[in-house]
Amino acid sequence: MQYQGYNHIALSYAGRVLTVTLNKPDQLNAIGPVMHEELSRLFYDIAMDPDADIVVLTGAGRAFSAGGDIAGMKEMYEKQEMFEASIREAKKIIFGLLDCDKPIICKMNGDAVGLGATLALYCDVIFAADTARIGDPHVRVGLSAGDGGAVIWPQLIGYPRAKEYLMTGDLIRAPEAAAMGLINHAVPAAELDAKVDAFAARLAAGAIKSIKWTKTTVNIALKQLAHTMMDASMAYEALSNQTADHAEAVHAFTEKRKPKFTGG
Repeated sequence: MQYQGYNHIALSYAGRVLTVTLNKPDQLNAIGPVMHEELSRLFYDIAMDPDADIVVLTGAGRAFSAGGDIAGMKEMYEKQEMFEASIREAKKIIFGLLDCDKPIICKMNGDAVGLGATLALYCDVIFAADTARIGDPHVRVGLSAGDGGAVIWPQLIGYPRAKEYLMTGDLIRAPEAAAMGLINHAVPAAELDAKVDAFAARLAAGAIKSIKWTKTTVNIALKQLAHTMMDASMAYEALSNQTADHAEAVHAFTEKRKPKFTGG
């Protein structure tokens, strides 16, 4: 299948395994408006791809994804219509991941932060380099965790622990994330490619229709939960996008200083 209109996402095949690479390594694969729009249609395109049965999602360079880029945040703070468009896209990203019946393996080659963490956690099986970290620091830039993180984290590690990490934005080392059940496996970085390749090959050699339909069945409750929560989650993030604390965080990042939050 030919994928059209993807500038910040690279796609390649190895047999019937499709590798999808977030491809802005010089910016740690930060997700700006262009990549965000691409992600909003990516998983629907993948679902319709007759040439792929298994998907591997990874990042180019030393990070999986640093999450939303600050330049994009500044622009969306100043242009509310851009944030409104991003709300529609954010829901499509989550529902696209959940609706895609093909197994999606996350190869977390480096840090997965914010929306990067959300992308990783909505994959079906997550392998991470043991040097990587994962976390959702929306609150550290004065935003509510609205892009799907509030849905998925409690399902993986329980409500008390999820609330701790979502309210602090602390990053978790991959071995600790695996120990608490947030991700599946933390492996030596030098072995990550081989481990993911072997698992992808194992699934590809299996009864693929049964595997797909099993994923679809398991995802039913999660899809119902996401549909129940995403409108409210994104509405609260939209409100937080207009707060004084978020503006302070954007300015502080630009000025290379720590933000001074006032609760406004």
